Amino acid sequence: MQGNKSMKKCIVLMGIKHCGKSTQANFLSEYFKIPSFDTDDLIFELTGKTPRQIYTELGEEGFKNAEKSACIELKSRLEKIQQTENSKKYIAVAATGGGICNNAEAIKLLSEIGILVFLNADERTAANRIVKEVKIDVDGKLFNLPAYIAKENPRTISDVRESFHKFYVERQKIYRSICNICVDMKNAPKSENRDSIIESLSKTE
Repeated sequence: MQGNKSMKKCIVLMGIKHCGKSTQANFLSEYFKIPSFDTDDLIFELTGKTPRQIYTELGEEGFKNAEKSACIELKSRLEKIQQTENSKKYIAVAATGGGICNNAEAIKLLSEIGILVFLNADERTAANRIVKEVKIDVDGKLFNLPAYIAKENPRTISDVRESFHKFYVERQKIYRSICNICVDMKNAPKSENRDSIIESLSKTE
């Protein structure tokens, strides 16, 4: 891709886990007739491991490296799409992992190729979605938790909610500081939230 203008044609969706990134990426892909990508999927394609497995085995730095590699791969794929879709306003949409806001190198790459859209989810809604996925083994230990909560070793659902609250507040500040657009996700039909994203994008044109 040549020039800064052409480097801004990807809609990059960001936000905490369960804010609706993957769902909205699919909606926007269908609406704009453009391909949809997911950095977590790209990580798996490149490594054969899920983000959670990489985080567990290699730690935070190992995961950040994998996430950066996924963003490099995304940029490469967009360059190929750009060669045939140069006339389109947007050439792709990409959903990112919930913790990508703490990966400065990945954010730099994404800011070069796209418009960073922060999907601002209500804390209670996001927390309920995380709690819904929690499982308890025969010894009463909680598992199937996001890595950033699991490392806090929560013993109860109340602990999970408390840990999530701290991360929610922290990540809200970071995402607001790095995004180009902030869209409040409503407790409404998914198509209504899609329309809010599209409306916010139109205001940047």
